[in-house]
Amino acid sequence: MNFEQSENQKMVAQMARDFAEKHIRPYVMEWDEAQHFPKETMQAMGKLGLLGILVPEEYGGAGLGYNEYITAIIEITKICSSVGLSMAAHNSLCTGHILQFGNEEQKKKWLPKLATGEWIGAWGLTEANTGSDAMRMQCVAKQDGNDWVLNGSKNWITHGITGDVAVVLARTGELLDSNGITAFVVERGTKGFKGGKKENKLGMRASETAEMIFEDCRIPAENMLGKVGDGFKQAMKILDGGRISIAALSIGIAKGSYEAALKYSKERHQFGQPISNFQAIGFKLADMATRIEASELLTYQAADLKMRHLPMTKESAMAKYYASEVCVWAASEAIQIFGGYGYTKDFPVEKFYRDSKLCTIGEGTSEIQKLVISRSVLKD
Repeated sequence: MNFEQSENQKMVAQMARDFAEKHIRPYVMEWDEAQHFPKETMQAMGKLGLLGILVPEEYGGAGLGYNEYITAIIEITKICSSVGLSMAAHNSLCTGHILQFGNEEQKKKWLPKLATGEWIGAWGLTEANTGSDAMRMQCVAKQDGNDWVLNGSKNWITHGITGDVAVVLARTGELLDSNGITAFVVERGTKGFKGGKKENKLGMRASETAEMIFEDCRIPAENMLGKVGDGFKQAMKILDGGRISIAALSIGIAKGSYEAALKYSKERHQFGQPISNFQAIGFKLADMATRIEASELLTYQAADLKMRHLPMTKESAMAKYYASEVCVWAASEAIQIFGGYGYTKDFPVEKFYRDSKLCTIGEGTSEIQKLVISRSVLKD
């Protein structure tokens, strides 16, 4: 592995930083307080290529790789974790699923709109009673002539109300049958498809999380991704890549927390000197810097395997597990360094602290990651 940033990475990082400083930072707390999803800002990101980083140029994307993708997520997330989360979900889940498993006609139909930000994507796997236990899903699809009819609901869906198109996993076979789930693309405006309850969340408040509801929702057979029964296997492969996204998101939060705490420790004086001079603070910063760098190495290792089309289920789970736990810890340490000021909304670490916890839950809890890792190492 080459540990030096490529020219493309440096270019993407600068572009993402410049965009975030101008178009995101001034509104971070306003969006957070109002739980406002800034769709127009997301669409502007699409025009820069940030919503189609992994999509080939022939489908309207930037045609770059996972290293550039990780770099962009980190830079956006250092300013606003909510926008970083929405960017990650759009790229790796909805767009990624169509890119990886769609046929040529499907790719040409949906990817250009997703890659350019004209459309915002959603991805529906989770239900109210099926989080990690996905094979017990109750959302069903039944064939009726040349159509499929969907009934049920999906919960905790990023862009569940605002998204223009969704990849939806539905049961087409028997309960608990891993070959009984199929993926479909459903466009907003399709009769019987609507958004439901919007969640009032602790953190990531500017990233919309909501129900998707299907009531006799009729979609054409050509909207099926892959074959009947392929959906669960597809979803597991998509989540491998999604874990890299959440690891990158976690690194962005951890870096944002660390950089804010480092700056503050040099400016805050107590007992006649900057608090950074005190070993108690210096050691915290040392631990933060070390664990963040370890998280990055794990994440780029998983990305390298992904780009070379090699098995990376264990490595992506390790990256997601470790980086997400580090980001929660780092945000907590940052607040401790800030002291009472860190507990207020006048400084960014309060928001990083609230946002960080989702990283240990979304796209597979830390416990599920440990299950994936342990199964892998026990097979070795």
